[in-house]
Amino acid sequence: MYELFYYPGNASLAPHFVLEEIGAPFELRLVDRTVNGQKDPEYMARNPMGRIPTLIDGDFVLFESAAICLHLADRHPQSGLAPPIGTAERARLYQWLMFLTNTIQPDFMAFYYPEQYTTDAAGAAEVKTAAERRLDAAYAVINEALERGGPYLLGANVSVADFFLLMLVAWGAAQTHAPTTLAGIRRCAELIAKRPAVQRAAATEGHKTLF
Repeated sequence: MYELFYYPGNASLAPHFVLEEIGAPFELRLVDRTVNGQKDPEYMARNPMGRIPTLIDGDFVLFESAAICLHLADRHPQSGLAPPIGTAERARLYQWLMFLTNTIQPDFMAFYYPEQYTTDAAGAAEVKTAAERRLDAAYAVINEALERGGPYLLGANVSVADFFLLMLVAWGAAQTHAPTTLAGIRRCAELIAKRPAVQRAAATEGHKTLF
């Protein structure tokens, strides 16, 4: 049985979606951020950066949300959430998942925690504004691809990248220009949000709405 260390609405949300989608048995382990549970020595022995999520798969421990999503898709190929290794479709999955985790996700950190990205407290507002501009530009790239070849990031086929995108879309609700104002992104997010697996995960985490 899998164990997912999570906190509601954090980067554990995408792996939570995927665990529900593949239908494998799993248990959720709350890491209470309100008391800095992610910095507890026992937790940091599993995740040395003290971040959420962490997945336990038997004796195997894995952190980083995107890596967990890929691992689960590969462990459960019958779910169809990742194309076969070596195909062009698989390479496209890598492209979008890396774009989401390497380009968009870090800018959300700067958007929500700008004070961590400057030694000058007076400059935090500018850090947040710059991060939001980069987010807008990145979402425009995704939206163009979805409008040209959607409804999902791999075209007609759902993949773990779409679940990851939905998590980021949920985070973007606080932006001046929410990503769901873009038609392609909204269509993809709505399709994924309607899936029973996603609705179960959202209900478990206490989300009345994701965006």
